[in-house]
Amino acid sequence: MVAYSANECAYCRSAILPGQRWVREKIYDPSLEGRDANYHRYHAELFAGELGSCWEKYQMEKEVTRSAARAA
Repeated sequence: MVAYSANECAYCRSAILPGQRWVREKIYDPSLEGRDANYHRYHAELFAGELGSCWEKYQMEKEVTRSAARAA
């Protein structure tokens, strides 16, 4: 299991600085048997020269993986 810092983006691994917008994703791990959920945080704003935020890129990768699994 990979541990994430509360102030670190789970996608790009850089710090989420005070004042930056971010998104929190709640993760339930069935193997933890009743323990609290974990949270992953992602940058919600674009970086200079980027076409999508870390959150948008993460969501696109998830969708591509889902689509590939359905096609197989």
